[in-house]
Amino acid sequence: MLLAALMSLTFGYSATALAARPPNPAAALRDCGSAEVGKNQNAAKLSASKDKQGKKAKKRKCTAAKAPTPASYANKTAVREAADTIARNNGLSGTWVRATLAQARMLPEIVRAVTPAKDPSVRNWQVYRERMVDPVRIEGGVQFWLRNAKTLEYAERETGVPASVIVGILGVETIYGKHMGKYRVLDALATLAFDFPASHPKAPARAAYFLQELEAFLVWCKQTGRDPLSVRGSYAGAMGMAQFMPSSWQKYAVDFDADGRIDLFDNSKDAIGSIANYIAAFGWKRGMPTHYPVQLEATRLDLPALLEKDILPSMSPALMAERGAILPAQALQHAGALALIELVNGAQASPSYVAGTDNFYVITRYNWSSFYAMAVIELGLAVQAQLPASTTPN
Repeated sequence: MLLAALMSLTFGYSATALAARPPNPAAALRDCGSAEVGKNQNAAKLSASKDKQGKKAKKRKCTAAKAPTPASYANKTAVREAADTIARNNGLSGTWVRATLAQARMLPEIVRAVTPAKDPSVRNWQVYRERMVDPVRIEGGVQFWLRNAKTLEYAERETGVPASVIVGILGVETIYGKHMGKYRVLDALATLAFDFPASHPKAPARAAYFLQELEAFLVWCKQTGRDPLSVRGSYAGAMGMAQFMPSSWQKYAVDFDADGRIDLFDNSKDAIGSIANYIAAFGWKRGMPTHYPVQLEATRLDLPALLEKDILPSMSPALMAERGAILPAQALQHAGALALIELVNGAQASPSYVAGTDNFYVITRYNWSSFYAMAVIELGLAVQAQLPASTTPN
């Protein structure tokens, strides 16, 4: 599920895997002669001139630098032991599990993607927002909403999860199914399970998590009849339009169109229903706002106290006000707890703040990031604002 924001304990992989900067492997280098078409026009002219004079043009060999073959997991003792455990725990054929994992490949670009930066930059909400709440996603969201209006309306009626939140998630995750990931899920999960970078402060827990997801993926493949060597997803192993991790697919994916099959790759109805089901399962409260605007009063501001619980709602509106938060009337009447959400705007500008509700926190269960949740909310509302009046819910 995979942007998104940088990773916390779960890397943002509650259901998805968008949390880290995606890999950007360098293109293969080419050692080409100057006479290669399009490379050097002057040299090409000179070569042609020599040909006319009857001189034989010097041929130069052009070879593409081959990327190293990814390392196989076929002979790793830890992989064979994991295969036996997975087979035993799930009633699978040990031969099939071992043979499948033997075909997994370690992908160095994925290891690089999850390795902590030596000099991490300061995050910037405004930059992130511009990337996620952009014209492409807004226009794509309008078209997606118009095509799926009845399904979105039904999902909202059944679960209480607003259509705008569902559309926002689909837009941020995969631009409504346009970018669902290029990696073999088997390779991605094996790499993160068996070669998670030791330099990460939570490496053992992260590796264990991805081993569990690898197990869930193999079970899912057996249950659904999918070829584990052909399924593609994100570099963290998230799959489909909704970018569900394998365990989330098993727990929360639903056959929303009742055709007897759950398909989050090509079926928008199932993707919509599964996202709504996931968000509802984590405690979405029907009709509750996700957040309120907030200002800070410098004379009595206790910012450490306001940020003590991070994004977890833990303060009453009255307590938040005592600590220096200026809330609008609607927020002061809020029945539940609130959290001060800090959205950092780089090293130079001041942070932005909102008062997050339980529903804001629920969205972060999809991806553990306040940036992500805010982008989902704002993208969904931006799409909704562009809909024809007859399509917009009352």
